[in-house]
Amino acid sequence: MDERNLIDDLIQYFSGEVVDFSGYEVDLSGLTDFEREVLCETRKIRYGTVVTYSELAASIGKPNAARAVGNALSKNPAPIVIPCHRVVSKGGTGGYAFGVEAKRYLLKLENQNPGNAAPTRSDP
Repeated sequence: MDERNLIDDLIQYFSGEVVDFSGYEVDLSGLTDFEREVLCETRKIRYGTVVTYSELAASIGKPNAARAVGNALSKNPAPIVIPCHRVVSKGGTGGYAFGVEAKRYLLKLENQNPGNAAPTRSDP
């Protein structure tokens, strides 16, 4: 997929439509194996769904690595395409490279379109 398709898909996303970004390759070559594993797992989180840092850590077999998961997410080279905004803390929103307000905006955007929401990752 080319850059023009990505721009069109981002416009659709910010218009409240569900967009499948899985067809876009993201270069993760400069990251550690752990960081790549976290980001690849993060790509599986569906629109309108959130998971906690602890849940994401457990899903990759490292249940005590919630803080390390947060650090790995901070190295995400392609926010939105790799939806790290869908990972939150147990007690709130958690951090985001573009600021907590941007993260809240993205989560609100996805929640305002409940008809678009996909099943949670644990649903068949």
